[in-house]
Amino acid sequence: MEVMHWRDCRETPVEKISYREKMYDVIGTSIRWLSKNGDDGHGNPSYGLRFFTIQPGGEIPAHNHAYDQTMYILKGEFECWEFDPETDEILQREICGPGSSVYIPGMQPHGMKNTGDEPGTFLCCICNVSDDGTLA
Repeated sequence: MEVMHWRDCRETPVEKISYREKMYDVIGTSIRWLSKNGDDGHGNPSYGLRFFTIQPGGEIPAHNHAYDQTMYILKGEFECWEFDPETDEILQREICGPGSSVYIPGMQPHGMKNTGDEPGTFLCCICNVSDDGTLA
């Protein structure tokens, strides 16, 4: 068993994100890895729990990844987007606040922006599971 406080986890700015083989700016966003385990064969953990902070006006632009993820909003207000995988048009736009849970299936393009006037925080759990139910 490992016990730690989120403030004891290293805060790392997220500056760029890849989407469709291009790099895009990420604005006002940092991440703390609360836990991670394994390797999915692409350098990503097979399981991870992350603590994100996004400053007012901060944004994570459209992107996708192989793993499923679930975000749980702790503080602040976010506009969350789901994009069409073919055209990148917005398919769904939701305002999410504390207590909201957002599930994103693997490879679904998505993004978000802090629309509030205070830093927003959320937990994000990622997990790569193969077809037979084992961790990838």
